[in-house]
Amino acid sequence: MKKLLLVIQFAVISFGTFAQTKWQNDKNHSQLKFDITHMGVSTVSGAFTDFDATIVSAKPDFSDATFELTAKTASINTGVEKRNDHLKSADFFDAAANPEMTFKSTGLKSTGKDRYALTGNLTMHGVTKPVTLELTFRGLIENPMNKKQIAGFRATGTVKRADFALGTKFAPPMLSEEVTIIADGEFGPMM
Repeated sequence: MKKLLLVIQFAVISFGTFAQTKWQNDKNHSQLKFDITHMGVSTVSGAFTDFDATIVSAKPDFSDATFELTAKTASINTGVEKRNDHLKSADFFDAAANPEMTFKSTGLKSTGKDRYALTGNLTMHGVTKPVTLELTFRGLIENPMNKKQIAGFRATGTVKRADFALGTKFAPPMLSEEVTIIADGEFGPMM
């Protein structure tokens, strides 16, 4: 009987140790930004202010993690209202017809200590294309205020506007073909 109880206890502990955990981004400490070159001489930056991101992982180093992100295209903000309205129009994101853009990871490959190549499918403007982002795992710490775990990540990469039929009326050098994506986030386990 003691042996059976030990086996059951071991199984419960093992399951808890290797169970997958779902992590949610902390909206107050997460950003989804982009940079694009205008007229070949200046950088215009913007952000999507309404987005959710989740991570599912069973390993403490997140080497098996899967990532998903959904952003509301109407939340685009470049600091200039007229430009924001233009970006929401059919010339670019067509936010009325395409209210969300999404990213769903398909793979994660180590490229060094706490660095990964994150592959996935990005959907924007009704078009889905595979992309690869550089992902940095910034660490896992305990928040001293609430004693909860926090995981930090930064993802960067470049996409081509033409791949997603964004701003096709605006050829380079008016707007650069390449757009840099920068995503920073703090994530906490979902209860």
